[in-house]
Amino acid sequence: MSHATVVTAAMLAIGDELLSGRTKDKNIGHLADLLTLSGIDLKEVRIVTDDEEAIVEALNALRARYDYVFTSGGIGPTHDDITADAISKAFGLPCEYDEAAMKLLADMYRRREMEFTEARQRMARMPRGAVHIPNPVSTAPGFIIGNVYVMAGVPQVFQAMVDNVLPTLRTGTPVLSLAIACPFGEGDIGTPLAAIQKAHPDTSIGSYPRYIGEKFSTEIVVRGRAQAAIDAAGAEVHAMIEAIRRKKDIAENHSAEA
Repeated sequence: MSHATVVTAAMLAIGDELLSGRTKDKNIGHLADLLTLSGIDLKEVRIVTDDEEAIVEALNALRARYDYVFTSGGIGPTHDDITADAISKAFGLPCEYDEAAMKLLADMYRRREMEFTEARQRMARMPRGAVHIPNPVSTAPGFIIGNVYVMAGVPQVFQAMVDNVLPTLRTGTPVLSLAIACPFGEGDIGTPLAAIQKAHPDTSIGSYPRYIGEKFSTEIVVRGRAQAAIDAAGAEVHAMIEAIRRKKDIAENHSAEA
């Protein structure tokens, strides 16, 4: 573990529609999957309303704490698309119409024989000095400023932007995992499993209860960046399960004899 490289990230999802339930978020899970595969630890996700101060406060907290911050939502053409303004304010930079973005959008709307309205021009606004994130789906770019990656909320566009961003990121040592089926509930395994976790600090051990029919069981997942550490903890988990099984068998035999 001393040689493992850890890279951390957070996500800030922006939009009243997410908090009202009108829109069901599809971006958090997608980003989490891809970051995990890339060896980047997604440590925190926040969802905030379309309020400038709320966005600024959340963004400043996250960008100071993690290597990367990814945002989704609020960079469209309507009045409540205020992400570019909020990001600019967080960095203390002017929010400007980016010349290259204006040309991209103007050319696209000209090809489609559509008017490049004032509302559509809003999609070219970003903090001064920001770098584009290409948008192969609908042209309007996202942008990068500092360690913050600002992307659209529409899932198809968000996913395309993430695909363009991922190859440019610094990655860490991937997290490996081992899943172990346990026939006992968390009430049976809680205490010994806590002792195993304490004895193997280079791993993270999670327990996920299941209820099928009238019986509780648990899936135990051991995670870590070193296979040897995972194997050692996993061996103790298997031994724990066997010890609980023997104890229950003895108790059932005594009960039957009585």
